[in-house]
Amino acid sequence: MTRTLWMAASAALLLSVSGAQAAPPPNIAAAVASTDRTDADKARDAARKPAEMLEFAGVKPGDKVSELIPGGGYFTRLLSAAVGPAGKVYAGVPAADLEKAKAAAKGNVEAVAMRPGALGLPEPVDLIFTAQNYHDFHLRRLNLDVAAVNKGLYDALKPGGVLLIIDHAAVPGAPIETADTLHRIDPAVVKREVEAAGFKFVSENNTVRNPADPKTASVFDPSIRGKTDQFVYKFQKPS
Repeated sequence: MTRTLWMAASAALLLSVSGAQAAPPPNIAAAVASTDRTDADKARDAARKPAEMLEFAGVKPGDKVSELIPGGGYFTRLLSAAVGPAGKVYAGVPAADLEKAKAAAKGNVEAVAMRPGALGLPEPVDLIFTAQNYHDFHLRRLNLDVAAVNKGLYDALKPGGVLLIIDHAAVPGAPIETADTLHRIDPAVVKREVEAAGFKFVSENNTVRNPADPKTASVFDPSIRGKTDQFVYKFQKPS
């Protein structure tokens, strides 16, 4: 092997090894490794890939973040630790759940009431993060104007801010009613609706995709729960 080829091969090997061993940013690594995390939260890491999700979202110390419909708070706690004491996490919840969410909020987390077309945030944020919830905007019982909701997300972000959406994938071309029946949504629908609000699609992350999921069962079905095919889309509000 010539010296040139040897050097090229060595460089390629170094890049491959360094890429495989690349660690997340220190603030994210520390948030995931925190000894304050519960065993229940840590047990979900293998499926939810928190380090990859927060790194893809670009969470930095000091960021202002809004998490929509945080549920049990799995990502809320991680975001809180990753943005640190100089940052802020606004947990957006339905108005009916506000008092309960306020009672559960700790440290740099503040609960705010979400309303159609407005998040009720006291300041523009760097990131809006929502996991496994976008499809809920289409639930019949909520009767939301999804275009108005997405415009509200757009308005709540700083110029250049990021919207990160993680959700359960439906089969391509699935009707919107799939949100009610299977709690899934066609990723193409999400992209189309969000872009219509003015966002620019940045990229997608395939870390939590599962091609073995037939996408025909409800996400709560024991046969697939915790193993659904999920898409992760990153959008940005133009600067």
